[in-house]
Amino acid sequence: QAIAPLRGILPTLRVEAGAMATTDPIGAFGTTLRQRAITPADFDPTRLNFPEAARNRMAALVLEQPIFNADAWTGRRAATAASDATRAMASWTRSSTRIDVVRAYYGATLATEVRETLAAATRAADAHVARAKALADTGLVTRSDALLAQVRAGEITARYLEASSDADHAQRGLAVLLGVPTLPAALPTALPDAAQIRTLAAADSADASPVAMRDDVRAARAALDAASADALRAKSLYLPRVNGFARYDWNDPTRLFANERAWTVGVMATWTPFAGGSEIAEVRSTNARNDAAEARHEAATSQAALALSRSKDRVQVALAQLQIAEQNVEQAAEAHRIVARKYDGGLATISELLEASASETQSRMLHAVARYHLILAAADRRLALGADLLSLTALDAASTSDR
Repeated sequence: QAIAPLRGILPTLRVEAGAMATTDPIGAFGTTLRQRAITPADFDPTRLNFPEAARNRMAALVLEQPIFNADAWTGRRAATAASDATRAMASWTRSSTRIDVVRAYYGATLATEVRETLAAATRAADAHVARAKALADTGLVTRSDALLAQVRAGEITARYLEASSDADHAQRGLAVLLGVPTLPAALPTALPDAAQIRTLAAADSADASPVAMRDDVRAARAALDAASADALRAKSLYLPRVNGFARYDWNDPTRLFANERAWTVGVMATWTPFAGGSEIAEVRSTNARNDAAEARHEAATSQAALALSRSKDRVQVALAQLQIAEQNVEQAAEAHRIVARKYDGGLATISELLEASASETQSRMLHAVARYHLILAAADRRLALGADLLSLTALDAASTSDR
């Protein structure tokens, strides 16, 4: 699109070649004259009126140079701005796709961590079942306690199987999003720890500069520039055009590019003050498109400002939720430890022990979900800021080094 208007700006070089035969009196005489072959006999009235067929091989080199075409220059500016808008929108689409990859990647990692957490819970439940059976054999607890422990362990096993299926599907979904048959490497078994995620999110939680650097806003701004330039192009249709030309011609009855050369140079100015109303329609339609582009730019700017404010709030909320989740994990783990000691001393029932174990497992899974939401909030914040999302790879690099 940006190159097409150059037709009205840059020169055109054209090669012409052809062959003809004519008995038209003017055409036959002109052809012979172009071949520089006129003799006194050619002025005989009978020969002028009834010439023999004149044959010619004609060739030419033609150079056309636009001098002033206002619509071409403004059209070039409009097309260049439209090209910039397309590139900016492609960049925004790339960033949006990266957000989808972030969600899918860390979502699959979250599913893996949940599976591993439930695997640990399954092992703990099996240990509780064994302990309950041993205590039942010694008569310290009833047999119903051992049966209840088995039922609860079965429930946890069922949740583990479901989590395993979810993790497999999440990894397949990530592979589909990446366009690969299988993932090139195994996913981490856990999300990055809270401190690493906080460090990443803290850098983007402050107030930000205006949203003009976002690719979608830049695309809307460039589209508005293109529409404005296109409206100016339509108005420039009322202006005259000035174009120059030069040509070399060869005319010979037997072969191309032979005989004497003839040259022609000139300048042509044309002005069409009225073209049946088409220029009026063009002006009105381009003005309407300019109004629409201005509205889209205003909408994009407002949406970007709203997304920027919302993303900041999301980061703050996610940070608070993560802190609460950390406290819940600590409290649930301590409660589980205390109940386990009471159960060993006969001061707590198996139901209380299993409930404490389930509560700890649930708190650990919610802690993983809170870390996941903070990662997504940080990613959305960077998208809202127009920042590079590749910085999120620092999370995976840090967690890999820790492992």
